[in-house]
Amino acid sequence: MRNIWIIFRKEMRSYFASPIAYLLLTMFAILCGWFFWNALAYFVIEGMEMQMSGQNFPMNINEQIIRPLLMNVSVLGLFFVPLITMRLFAEEKRTGTIELLATSPVRDFQIIFGKWLAAVVLYACMLLVTAVNFAFLFRYGNPDWRPLAVGYLGLLLEVGALLALGTFISTLTRNQIIAGAATFGACLMFYVFGWVSGYDTSTWANVLNYLSISTHFGSFGKGVIELKDAIFYLTFIFTGLFFTARSLESMRWRS
Repeated sequence: MRNIWIIFRKEMRSYFASPIAYLLLTMFAILCGWFFWNALAYFVIEGMEMQMSGQNFPMNINEQIIRPLLMNVSVLGLFFVPLITMRLFAEEKRTGTIELLATSPVRDFQIIFGKWLAAVVLYACMLLVTAVNFAFLFRYGNPDWRPLAVGYLGLLLEVGALLALGTFISTLTRNQIIAGAATFGACLMFYVFGWVSGYDTSTWANVLNYLSISTHFGSFGKGVIELKDAIFYLTFIFTGLFFTARSLESMRWRS
């Protein structure tokens, strides 16, 4: 645990000692704020129009603001995950410090888990920024906090899976641009796999639908914890980190 903590602190220091973390936090806050403002404006205008027309349809803050906003934040992960993971190992290979890590008395899984955990914590800080938006809802409205908490859990699991995938891809090249582009392409593919279920119900379509990360986030977005969806994300994380370990091991053998 001590070695993992050392790697974790090193990565967090590298994020916040440079403009990387602050730039990502600012961009994420602006985009989430824009989504929130639009969802809230639509909710208010729709409510006023219904009152003026004499309709008495119940307005649900969780369904009409929180759930769509969580889905939008889920999509944002496709763009921010590559920016976080592209430097994890590609930068180490470019600067030559990967040899120092490979020959240090630190096991591969400790290096991998420390770097991945730092990436997850950075994204958790980004999610924490969005809590400011929801604070206004709880101040002036009466939403249910439990679906929101479950949605945040789903976002962390989903992004944790994508970060594990990006961590693996970062070990395959020394070029950060290539690592980022490849990670974005891979994340996008795993996000849109589920679209095939809209027009095909064959076995291969069901398999692709199951592999889609967006399919498994649906229950979390509704405020429901499905064990099968949580297991999928945890398995995805384990698989991504496992392949990362094999990639580091192959580099060690080549050197």
